[in-house]
Amino acid sequence: MMRYTTTLKSPVGPLRVFATEGALTAIYLENHKRAPVLEATERPELPVLLAARRQLEEYFAGERVSFELPLEPEGTPFQHTVWKALREIPLGITWSYANLARHIGRAGAARAVGSANARNPLSIIVPCHRVVGTDGKLTGYAGGVPVKQWLLEHERRLLPAARS
Repeated sequence: MMRYTTTLKSPVGPLRVFATEGALTAIYLENHKRAPVLEATERPELPVLLAARRQLEEYFAGERVSFELPLEPEGTPFQHTVWKALREIPLGITWSYANLARHIGRAGAARAVGSANARNPLSIIVPCHRVVGTDGKLTGYAGGVPVKQWLLEHERRLLPAARS
């Protein structure tokens, strides 16, 4: 499978975006923990990468509250279940790992959910930043807790646009 890439500027630092011909496969922040080294050809003009650039720029500009992009992240069936559930967390809302585990019908699997959440390869678009500790405190984030906090605050500012 051929993989292509481009790097985007963002308010949370450079984003390295990866795709196949027809779908996004990964988005990694500059200091992303556990980001794999991926072989890819630089091809910013690839339609799916252009669409990702446009939609991410709109999101950061406060003009977009959801993403409409084809996604093909690599992962286990359980990880895919968790990543699908992450996309169901409403903008401006946070869930705990325990809430997320209950949501997927695995109430006792909060740690496994946390592990799958930490391995989400599609930062921002698959909003793993919306998951917090049971006490509501911000817990680890692959891009760093300050980035997680920025994203959550940004999304709270976007709520009025999401309601209209």
